[in-house]
Amino acid sequence: MKRIGVFTSGGDAPGMNACLRAVVRTATYQGMEVYGIRRGYSGMISGDVFRMQPSSVSNIVHTGGTLLKSARSEEFLTPEGRRKAYGELRKHGIEGLVALGGNGTFQGARIFGEEFGIPIVGAPCTIDNDLFGTDHTIGFDTAVNTALDAVDRIRDTADSHERVFFVEVMGRDSGFIAVSCAIGGGAEAVITPEEPIPMSYLLDSLNARWQRAKSSSIVIVAEGGIEGGAHGAATRVRDALPHLDTRVTILGHVQRGGAPSAFDRRLASELGFGCVQGLLAGRGGAMLGLLASRQTFTSFGEAVSRRKGLDPYRVKMVGKLSV
Repeated sequence: MKRIGVFTSGGDAPGMNACLRAVVRTATYQGMEVYGIRRGYSGMISGDVFRMQPSSVSNIVHTGGTLLKSARSEEFLTPEGRRKAYGELRKHGIEGLVALGGNGTFQGARIFGEEFGIPIVGAPCTIDNDLFGTDHTIGFDTAVNTALDAVDRIRDTADSHERVFFVEVMGRDSGFIAVSCAIGGGAEAVITPEEPIPMSYLLDSLNARWQRAKSSSIVIVAEGGIEGGAHGAATRVRDALPHLDTRVTILGHVQRGGAPSAFDRRLASELGFGCVQGLLAGRGGAMLGLLASRQTFTSFGEAVSRRKGLDPYRVKMVGKLSV
């Protein structure tokens, strides 16, 4: 294999640029040509492809976002769109691909690889940490630290004004960010899609704290953890316990931006390096992750279809540490 393409797709994640840098420089070291594809599958269809050199990725290891940009592509969901994309790759002589992204990216890569026989290896880049086959996804650690910094600041206000704050974090239908923030931030409760807590339990817990003169609390809510999100949870508590002064903070997309943490930079560099080595070794149709600190390939189909379990022990730990 002498010429490969690399692209980023789906939501941006801190560390994508570090991973891109590793792909370009590893491939160059191996004597391969690297072509960047802008705006994911959309750019693949339109032929937005350019040659990348080691200098193309200078001074990006510490930056957030993605140098190659990202975009959704409805056209790629059609056989005709994928045929156009393959035609553009053929036109540029691209023999293999490295895909940096999450669930949607790898679902597209699986179908594309099967239809046209092009080897594709993926690096898991998503703050949600919801991909099966890796302990950590690129961007997750940074997102947790960003959210945790906000939680620390919110607690100062909660304590000063004796309020109960419901803080909503990202994660789509995954509670990994929420649980990590709840443990690291000393939250009194956490609400996740995987391990929902009964509203009666939350009400009893918050009221018991109020009766013990512990009038300030932090409740971390994963965005898909309860109908209505943090606002929905706060409304239920406000209706049942009107003596509590409740507030809601939704952190939103601030969690996806910013410079990647040291952990994410190292993880991204290691997986970017490994993806190129995987292509050279004949790998394809798989995501490269780290399980127990060892590089492990997992098929795209398995990575996106199998549920990555949230440890219920950690969820219970949040409540027990809040007594």
